[in-house]
Amino acid sequence: MSGNRRHSIGVNTWVWTSPLDDEALRVLAPKIAGWGFDTIEMPVENPGDWAPDAAKALLDDLGLTATVVLVMPPGRELVRADPGTVTSTQDYLRSCVDVATRVGSAVVAGPAYTSVGRTWRATDVERKHDIIELRENLGPVLDHAKQAGVTVAVEPLNRYETSLLNTVNQTLEALAGLPSCGVALDFYHQNIEESDIPAAIRAATGRIAHVQVCANDRGTPGRDHLDWRGMLTALDDAGYDGPLCIESFTAHNASIATAASIWRPLATSQDDLAADGLAFLKSLL
Repeated sequence: MSGNRRHSIGVNTWVWTSPLDDEALRVLAPKIAGWGFDTIEMPVENPGDWAPDAAKALLDDLGLTATVVLVMPPGRELVRADPGTVTSTQDYLRSCVDVATRVGSAVVAGPAYTSVGRTWRATDVERKHDIIELRENLGPVLDHAKQAGVTVAVEPLNRYETSLLNTVNQTLEALAGLPSCGVALDFYHQNIEESDIPAAIRAATGRIAHVQVCANDRGTPGRDHLDWRGMLTALDDAGYDGPLCIESFTAHNASIATAASIWRPLATSQDDLAADGLAFLKSLL
């Protein structure tokens, strides 16, 4: 590797459960700390699912830091939506920023533009209008985040989950003029959409605010065909020194399995997926 960056390593609670709640966090956090993770990535599916102050106290006791990810189910839209829907989505995103502040997360990451799975065909003119609308409607959220000292990191998704932002370059173009907004990278989506993943990572130099990792099939990092050393070297070259968070999903939860198209177990167990992925990442770092 070209650098000597010591990335912290995290794991998303979606590996085991959805939605996250206080009891699940009390069970999972000690296990995650015991395996040697540095960070726990906590989704805010709906504000109030789990208590931020209690979570912060628990993680502090275990020596874990927190990252927060936003969730965009049907009905959360910043583009091609009625004013009431846009307003409620902005309110939700601001609440995610507030949660991040309370748990000590410097970032709120995710596809902060349209609901996951929503796609449409667009002409070049229509797409330009969509991007203008996104900038206008994301702006107030970014203002709130800047005042709170939190970075919103917008994540491009693969073509089956959105038609708006699929590649890093599309995301950078969409965020032009929004200097306080970061980019979130997810190796799973990049493996589908980027012809040269390390080059795409380097193109986002100075804008990468969060990184999620997993195998190309959403399984255990390292049990795959990905060029891990090339991608991590590119992250070094791009100046990223934040956490690498394993994001995968359990096939044993009907709602999350359906939402993430997890039709089979991706490891011998969810615990093994996390622990083996951690061991692999540590071996590279």
